[in-house]
Amino acid sequence: MSSKAEELDLSVPSPNYSSEEELDLSAPIPIYSFQESQRKSSLLNCLIKIVVDHVSKLSSQHGHVIHLLRSLEYPSKFEYNDTVRNNFKTFVSLVQKLKALFTVPNQQIMSHISLNLKPNQVVSVFINFHLLMIEVILYFKAGSIARVRGSIQNLQTELGFLITFLGDTAMHLQPTENIVTDIEAMVNEVGRFLYFFFITVILLVITMKKEIGFEAVVDEVGSLLRNKIFDLIEDITLQTTKEEEGNNKKGKKLAVTKKEITGIKALVWEVGSFLQPSFFMVSESGELDLALSNLLTKFDLLKTKIKEHCIAVSKMPSDMTPKTAVVSLFIVDSVLDDLMYTLNNNSDKIIGVEDQIVTLHKELMSLGSSVIDIAAQQEAGHEELMIRTRDIAYEVEYVINTFPHVWYLTLRLPQLIEKIQLIKIAIKEMKNNIDAAGILEVAKYPAEQVSSQSTKYPIFGNIIVGFEKVATEIVGQLVRGPKRLQIISIFGMPGLGKTTLANILYNNLSVVDRFDKRSWCVVSQTYNKKKLLIEMLRSMSDSKRETLQNMEEGSLAEELYKSLKGLRYLIVIDDIWDINIWNDLERYFPKDGTGSRILFTTRNKKVGSKASPHSIINALPLLSEAESWELLQRKVFKDENCPQELLDIGKQIAINCHGLPLAVVIIAAVLSNMEKKEHLWQKVERNLSAHISDNENKFMQILELSYKHLPNHLKPCFLYFGTFDEDDEIYIEELISLWVVEGFIEKEEQKCLEDVALKYLMELIDRSLIIVHKRRSNGEVKTCKIHDLLREMCSRIGEKMNFLKLVNYNEDDPPMFFSQVLMHRQYHCVNINYGESRIHSLPFGLHVRSLLFDCGYLDKRSTVITSSFKVLRAFSLFTVSEDHHLIGIERLVHLRYLAISCKLPPMETFHKLEYLMVFVSFKIEIPDILLTMLSLRHMHFTGGAYFSASCRQQAIKDECFQISNNLLSISVLRIFDETDEKILRCLHNLRRLKGKVGSSLNYSFDFLKQLESLKLQSGFGVSSSSLISLPLNLKQLTLFNVHVSPKQMETIGRLEYLEVLKLQRVAFEGEQWDTSEDEFPQLKFLKLCDVQLAEWNALGDNFPTLQRLVLQNCYNLKNGIPPSFGGILALQMIEVHWCTKAVQVSTKQILEEQLDVGNEEFKVIISGPKSERKEQGECEK
Repeated sequence: MSSKAEELDLSVPSPNYSSEEELDLSAPIPIYSFQESQRKSSLLNCLIKIVVDHVSKLSSQHGHVIHLLRSLEYPSKFEYNDTVRNNFKTFVSLVQKLKALFTVPNQQIMSHISLNLKPNQVVSVFINFHLLMIEVILYFKAGSIARVRGSIQNLQTELGFLITFLGDTAMHLQPTENIVTDIEAMVNEVGRFLYFFFITVILLVITMKKEIGFEAVVDEVGSLLRNKIFDLIEDITLQTTKEEEGNNKKGKKLAVTKKEITGIKALVWEVGSFLQPSFFMVSESGELDLALSNLLTKFDLLKTKIKEHCIAVSKMPSDMTPKTAVVSLFIVDSVLDDLMYTLNNNSDKIIGVEDQIVTLHKELMSLGSSVIDIAAQQEAGHEELMIRTRDIAYEVEYVINTFPHVWYLTLRLPQLIEKIQLIKIAIKEMKNNIDAAGILEVAKYPAEQVSSQSTKYPIFGNIIVGFEKVATEIVGQLVRGPKRLQIISIFGMPGLGKTTLANILYNNLSVVDRFDKRSWCVVSQTYNKKKLLIEMLRSMSDSKRETLQNMEEGSLAEELYKSLKGLRYLIVIDDIWDINIWNDLERYFPKDGTGSRILFTTRNKKVGSKASPHSIINALPLLSEAESWELLQRKVFKDENCPQELLDIGKQIAINCHGLPLAVVIIAAVLSNMEKKEHLWQKVERNLSAHISDNENKFMQILELSYKHLPNHLKPCFLYFGTFDEDDEIYIEELISLWVVEGFIEKEEQKCLEDVALKYLMELIDRSLIIVHKRRSNGEVKTCKIHDLLREMCSRIGEKMNFLKLVNYNEDDPPMFFSQVLMHRQYHCVNINYGESRIHSLPFGLHVRSLLFDCGYLDKRSTVITSSFKVLRAFSLFTVSEDHHLIGIERLVHLRYLAISCKLPPMETFHKLEYLMVFVSFKIEIPDILLTMLSLRHMHFTGGAYFSASCRQQAIKDECFQISNNLLSISVLRIFDETDEKILRCLHNLRRLKGKVGSSLNYSFDFLKQLESLKLQSGFGVSSSSLISLPLNLKQLTLFNVHVSPKQMETIGRLEYLEVLKLQRVAFEGEQWDTSEDEFPQLKFLKLCDVQLAEWNALGDNFPTLQRLVLQNCYNLKNGIPPSFGGILALQMIEVHWCTKAVQVSTKQILEEQLDVGNEEFKVIISGPKSERKEQGECEK
């Protein structure tokens, strides 16, 4: 038996972070988040699982190999005496079939696997496979591979460079068969090397006695490779010889033939000569050193060829970078930050090219400024330059952030600088041409073309289901009201039926009788002023199109003005996108005080509001479930009734249309053209979104107009919704965080990126593309949704443009390793949903910037490998099981966003991290590094987090304790004592804090001068804590299980900017709350839940801006709500749930007072014993 230091420990340790001896943080690939029950989980199994994943995704024809490999995952299953022959048979089968799977398939094999992948992409797949194996090998204990660790790390570095080079698309724009062939040959040699290693380990497994544990692995391997295995083979030979005669008589085939035994002998000699036991223990032979040295020498020869190739490519035209149509110019700012970070923090990786990187930064900054100047003018040529700018920014990002060899940077940096300079020259020439031609028009519109729409097209027919009330209101707005020219707009999301409603109103008899002249025109896809004028004139007169076509634009405008002068007219401008269009047309409509009307239909609310200070805006709501069913019935059955057997499934189909008339009509068309059979309708219900999308030629273009007419800065933000699952409730904070780290948001002075991103979101909401789902207490949007049709559209457009990719994979799905599904190529964002699948390594994407990974269940023994993501910025991993671990995640050094549902990994390498979210049920110790990470701005721990013992100890010892950070929010922070408070004082920039106190001490937070939101609670079973002071800038305050005195409540009431106050399980001293003069001047929302309060008194000047009051479980409030609330003019709603009768009575009195003063919008909701669930009927009189 060898010494303990020399053993190869294949088991994964169970680390305890409190002991440095048990967890070596300097280890290259630390394993973490393993509970004690997982101690027996082995690196051997990890290797086997990586190979299983590789083989299973390579082809569906290797199911037998996969079965054999999986049977080897648990060594305890093998009995030495009884099953050794079968084990050797398994081994021989593996040897014969597995060797070819470690090397790149030839073209003949590839033709059966995939017709789409380029050779460089295929080779990249195998490099990634090899890198995954090396990741695990390098985690063997230092004593096991000490002699060759450096060489294996060098091998890892060289493979990493090869995959980086193969992903550098600018180097593969011309035929590159020769260099890729050379790389493939090198990769195959590495594959054979790793194959022999893997087979040696398998030999160990299948010949190990059950009682021999991993502690004896070195002795076992040594004896196997020297002599014991041959003794074993001879034993098998003797056994089979004795049994041969009997078996032949019975017609049985030998379990292990002599030929197979010979094959085993030959293989053992081959493995033994190539991979000696020195791999597992320190020895004098050094054979493995020599093998690795030979491999690395060949890499040097290969790099010489790559240099020659790069020099040749550099002489090709530099404008050949692949293009997509999704433009986000603000990525330039993000890449500039990366360049500065490289100069300041990675100087060891750029020795000799520092000056070139400085020049690159200067040129890219200049380009960014130049292209912003032309971005507002949406000419076709401008679009091309914007795309080129975006592409060069991504190319710079890839080259800089993949950390290639310096010699590679020496070749690539001049190419990048030259490309940027050429784009700048093109921009300058375009500006000069524009100035010379005098083309300075302000309003220009996109040139995308779609099939033209009819000037009158009732898409859904004249069925006005769900719009009866709004139709009546708009008719009144049209035929009554002021005599001045009135602009009325109908706005709503795509597919709601705006045009249908406008068409019905246009032909309403009372409307027809009211106006002297009526005209209908469609702006739609591209603003063509002359065409619009012709449409309006033709619809009001008998003029022939040919005559009007021959007129000049000015003459047409004059003719329109004259034809309307002095008359009462109605002009419908359908599908207007931009207020500039109205600004351009407004002067052609006389303002004679005759009661004329302009009716807009639009998806952009601002078009209506900006057109006139007196505009009337009518928002179309989604249909209710009953209205959706009514519309579906009418479209499918006309005047007939729905058969009884189809009622339930029909109603469910209507519900699944989520209130969008367009979706209802599309599905109605499907149902109308099939037999009225229940099982057929059930099939439609199961595949609803597919049926809607299959009609894209007829309807999808209508929805796509929403995307085509978006400003460039909103396009990537909108497409990003395609990464979320159908019917997802999307949290705004998560969405905005992902937009920010992707680089979609423009940097604005005096504004944080999150505020600018929120502005972008509100623009999308105003355009009716995004639906507000939930609001916060202060009225801000908390969650949103996107209609299934629009989400499907985003996914389709995003995938078509290589912007995003959705992958849904279950255990029963066919392998798809060599399909476009898992290669991702240049997709920017990838969302992977693995359902119940057992996966152990992630598919890789060299250009993927966001990876959103959702697995319903990860096997507790599973390992998710995250490597070969060269520029990944956002990584999200959600699984039901918290008991899994990640290997290689620390290599994702460019992460800005990390959201995981497992124990926190070592954080030392995440120097660019901005958002950290850990969704687990247990408490997390905050590593010291996080509190000094200047990039980190937001931390969230669902199970709670606490400051580390080392940080607390340092704070205790150092009277002048200080740490530098830029944290803006943290939750849920456990605050135990004055030491934690001392550390908290160092977080000067905090704007949001959610904390849990663990003792009955008094707490002060006034030192957090920037704090705007504070949520504080004491734990259950802990006596309530008390507040001493609060920050003056606080806008939102939530207290849970806290004791408050009258003085403390007065302190809260004096907070000048407080808008939201929530008190839950709060104990009022003396169970009484008496407000003082001028308290709560800006409070808009007040919630009292389960409070210890018997008497509440307020003055008439308290709560002057309060809009909403919620009382819940206030069982002791004897005098009800203060009468002064009846005079609060801003009050909009009171909710009372399970409170005293006095509270209910006072609420109804306030209702009467509010109605008496004319507040007809005031609402009351009362629930609980002896009360109606809702009393809104009283409120809406």
